[in-house]
Amino acid sequence: MHATPRPPATQEQAMWAMDQLIATHLVGQQEMAQLVGLNVTDITCFGFVIAAGEDLLTAGELAERVHVTTGAMTGILNRLERAGYVTRRPDPADRRRVRVAARPEAVARVRELYEPYYARLAGLFADYSADELAVLHDWFTRATSLAGSFMEERRGTG
Repeated sequence: MHATPRPPATQEQAMWAMDQLIATHLVGQQEMAQLVGLNVTDITCFGFVIAAGEDLLTAGELAERVHVTTGAMTGILNRLERAGYVTRRPDPADRRRVRVAARPEAVARVRELYEPYYARLAGLFADYSADELAVLHDWFTRATSLAGSFMEERRGTG
């Protein structure tokens, strides 16, 4: 736990720090995608497939989460399937729908790439109290929702 008080910060400083984090993350995500032979959208989509685990997502659900059209999702899934990252399975409840499963060897490859980074993040989070982590979690969750809503409004779908 952090024993000393955090340095004060203004809203402008926090916004600048957030912008720096996002920019660094975007560049890093591009580099990670290149290391595994994917583009950023494809690796982002694959991340959602991994996160779903055994609850296989439909192509339509993935399209919503990645904020692309179903037509664009078809192209993404074609690339991921060709590259050996996913398989498509008919939905047992509705044969017209397709569910997407991650290939275990691809999951292992991507986890191996990201695990050192997430280990460092875990070390960083360990420096925060439970109350501070609750604030961080609340902020990340609310900021994600705000960003999603804003983008939907910009697209004219909100």
